[in-house]
Amino acid sequence: MKTIEPNLADLIALRRQAARRASDAATDAQEGAATGGVRTTLRLEALAVLAGALIAYDRTGSGWGLFALLFLLPDLSMLGYLAGPRIGARVYNLAHSYLVPLGIGALGLLVALPFALPLALVWAAHIAFDRTLGFGLKYEAGFGFTHLGRVGRQDPW
Repeated sequence: MKTIEPNLADLIALRRQAARRASDAATDAQEGAATGGVRTTLRLEALAVLAGALIAYDRTGSGWGLFALLFLLPDLSMLGYLAGPRIGARVYNLAHSYLVPLGIGALGLLVALPFALPLALVWAAHIAFDRTLGFGLKYEAGFGFTHLGRVGRQDPW
């Protein structure tokens, strides 16, 4: 049986190729991020959604203890990054898209589920809070690459 021994030059070439792919993905993510006035507008819109969700939640009569208990629940989606940046971004984005709380809220209103609307409003408030702070939907290039721009240190080195 023949064993394949990697030579150093091949390993270095593979490493450089992987680094180029990661760099290309990061560049693509940066180019896809909102900047300037558009970024500011998106963050201000999120602030308006946050205010609306808080007012609507207050009107449901649900306790603020429940709000506090549920508020950080969507961030459990960050555990998806344990499976890598591609799966992590998909799981995180699913939990941080307004589509899920909108669907839960609509279902709650249509079927008269009393817990659904408060849950949807807390979830929407969480997403809006994150977006107000600049934490957007993630690109597969890594956790710090979002549709609202780079999060965290610009250069980790």
